[in-house]
Amino acid sequence: MTDALGLIVQSLPLLLKGLGYTVALGLFGMGMGLLLGFGLALMRLSSLAILRWPASVYVSAVRGTPLLVQLFLIYYGLPQFGVELSPLVAAGIGFALNMAAYACEILRSSIAAVDRGQHEAAAVLGLSRGQTMRLIILPQAARTAIAPLSNSFVSMVKDTSLAATIQVPELFRQAQLITARTLDIFTMYLASAAIYWLLCSILAVAQERLEQRAAWGRR
Repeated sequence: MTDALGLIVQSLPLLLKGLGYTVALGLFGMGMGLLLGFGLALMRLSSLAILRWPASVYVSAVRGTPLLVQLFLIYYGLPQFGVELSPLVAAGIGFALNMAAYACEILRSSIAAVDRGQHEAAAVLGLSRGQTMRLIILPQAARTAIAPLSNSFVSMVKDTSLAATIQVPELFRQAQLITARTLDIFTMYLASAAIYWLLCSILAVAQERLEQRAAWGRR
């Protein structure tokens, strides 16, 4: 027991360094995923088939294939076509593109859930479609989207462990490297699991606070 605790303490700087990569990947993937997802959601809601169908195919393809396969296609597959990316860049792109598909469906359903009467009331007030979306629809849709988007973010933070397969030195990869050196498999993987648990617990508390504020704003 003492040896295990000593190993954890000794390895903590490397694990925390890996945690920095984990958090950075999660934030980048979520931020870019939201931006791309919002654009895709507007395309999915468009009455123009030339916009709606490509977005639908993209969402279906990304949600229907494993994230690990997508990371491999970006990091190992693109060099066949002359596009070579660093592990960190490839992982960031992969997480952003993956999150975009899920964010698209969350945002699309949240926008669609706003009562049609809100559109009619805005038209009566003389608001344009852009003003209606920006001032009335999106604020209401955002409150609905907070919970599912937060859950997706927590899931993606855990999924960043997949970046270890393309050599990104995030938390799980650091645990693997330490394990290869010390041969103490259980201790290191348990330590990494505890750090993931702590991080996700903090995110869960933040999510609860956001939901409470959204509920207060709705009242």
